[in-house]
Amino acid sequence: MKNNMPPVSPELISPRSARVSAARRLAKRNFRGKDRLFLAEGPQAVREGAGHRGADGSATLVELFATVEAAERYPDIVGEARDAGARVHLASEEVIAEISTTVTPQGLVGVCRFLDTPFEEILAARPRLVAVLAHVRDPGNAGTVLRCADAAGAEAVILTDASVDLYNPKAVRASVGSHFHLPVAVGVPVERAVAGLKEAGVRILAADGAGDRDLDEELDKGTMGGPTAWVFGNEAWGLPEETRALADAVVRVPIHGRAESLNLATAAAVCLYASARAQRASGGCRSVTES
Repeated sequence: MKNNMPPVSPELISPRSARVSAARRLAKRNFRGKDRLFLAEGPQAVREGAGHRGADGSATLVELFATVEAAERYPDIVGEARDAGARVHLASEEVIAEISTTVTPQGLVGVCRFLDTPFEEILAARPRLVAVLAHVRDPGNAGTVLRCADAAGAEAVILTDASVDLYNPKAVRASVGSHFHLPVAVGVPVERAVAGLKEAGVRILAADGAGDRDLDEELDKGTMGGPTAWVFGNEAWGLPEETRALADAVVRVPIHGRAESLNLATAAAVCLYASARAQRASGGCRSVTES
């Protein structure tokens, strides 16, 4: 049975305490990389972190800071954190504001272990649907694409070495807990990502507004049912020619109205859901081994 009692550790009042300083520095990429820890803010992210376990069975959430009000409002989350073995601290609102990277903190900030999965493990799992973020620099977009991939049922997300940090606080917030739901490989060169996926039997589709193939036409032709990896590019300039050349096809999302274009996250959602629907349709490929 889960322990839903409020935490009993003394209240942290000083923003200059050692525990607060250690958590606050995780807002910076170099410290996140050194400690292999990141911040998860708000009830949804903390709840997901408390329930997550690493490949070795270790708890992902290692520490939780909560205001008295938040602890009383979310006793189940505090209880799950304690049951997971996390150090739980009651903290003043001043302390939470010092750790938080949001303008209006929600009273819960967790410290979590890194979640990234080795690229080889993703390939070994024979994924059917993958999102590859190549040259994506905006953390909010990266987190939103991760959330879209999760919702569409993708088995993995890959961030190339030219993309934003997966654990940027804005990316974590934008994913709304999806960081904890599916394997993510980070720092993979795009050439290696594409080559490895192709060897695993995955078709590579580059999403680009200037693509010579139309997504609707591809769906009509029935070519979308097999294992697929979508490669998404930079928010401002899309995919460079050398990356497009690596793909099996360059596909555009059709614009039926007067909009000039779609933003990255919207286009990613359209593409991923198109593949998910085709794969689940009658005759669609459920896995590489069934293709």
